[in-house]
Amino acid sequence: MAALKYAGLEDTDSEEELPPGWEERTTKDGWVYYANHLEEKTQWEHPKSGKRKRVAGGLPYGWEQETDENGQVYFVDHINKRTTYLDPRLAFTVEDNPVKPPTRQKYDGNSTAMEILQGRDLSGKVVIITGANSGIGFETAKSLALHGAYVILACRNMSRGNDAVQRILVEWHKAKVEAMTLDLASLQSVQHFAEAFKSKNVPLHILICNAAVFGAPWCLTEDDLESTFQVNHLGHFYLVQLLEDVLRRSSPARVVMVSSESHRFTEIKDSSGKLDFSLLSPSKKEYWAMLAYNRSKLCNILFSNELNRRLSPHGVTSNSVHPGNMMYSSIHRNWWVYTLLFTLARPFTKSM
Repeated sequence: MAALKYAGLEDTDSEEELPPGWEERTTKDGWVYYANHLEEKTQWEHPKSGKRKRVAGGLPYGWEQETDENGQVYFVDHINKRTTYLDPRLAFTVEDNPVKPPTRQKYDGNSTAMEILQGRDLSGKVVIITGANSGIGFETAKSLALHGAYVILACRNMSRGNDAVQRILVEWHKAKVEAMTLDLASLQSVQHFAEAFKSKNVPLHILICNAAVFGAPWCLTEDDLESTFQVNHLGHFYLVQLLEDVLRRSSPARVVMVSSESHRFTEIKDSSGKLDFSLLSPSKKEYWAMLAYNRSKLCNILFSNELNRRLSPHGVTSNSVHPGNMMYSSIHRNWWVYTLLFTLARPFTKSM
């Protein structure tokens, strides 16, 4: 009882009544959380009952949800010309009984990015996503932005990047998104991007290395490197190195490398078991597009593992992910044969 008295809990008659100094709030997605003004902390569970809740239904007629400059959700009553931080739907909440997830992963082929982020408030988080104007990158950028994050779409084509920004703003006009130029086929462009980002003097909490080419014909970049290797791996490797200091200062932070299960179907060692650098950036005679892609994805994973080993003690984690075998995107656009194969497989693939 002494502990309850110290927390101010014994003075309430109902388990739903909040103790002194506590306030009930909601996220953009309608999840209820509780702010303790005395200890300046928040939590999802009701401080007395321990229950989690979410609001039911939409806003009453004439009401609109907004977000202030600090990322705090507030509500505008256009009929009575007033604003409040109290969600009018709090009178109609339902209890959320979180079920302990089973051993198996709870997401499947029907899950969407928005569902995975359900209930998350990412206000104040800064995210960079490479290749974010289409496909997996765009869906990731949109979902993070609609959950409050400040998202930078790092794109080679600024026209497409700006179009992607507008598509996100159509869904939520106050989303914090912008496009910046990044051409991974140019190490100078990578350097310029890193310098431009650092000039903003903002933290970096999440760096998602998503951009990739697949089935591209052999060609050398301006840096005299095979393009698939540079775009898929080396450009990202250099980008992480240039932004490592920002990631450390922003900890906890994370790097996500979008790799592929196809990394298993290749090798980057010679017959004696040593790393063969000629396989990473092969000559035209030794080039095969599929193998080049597989090798670049293997490099992604090796880099991510080593990066996590070095930076996790400093609060920066790194993970590589496989987006799924049956994911229809525009990555096949470089050769009509791959386009045909992807088109034939589309009825059996996951749609964006």
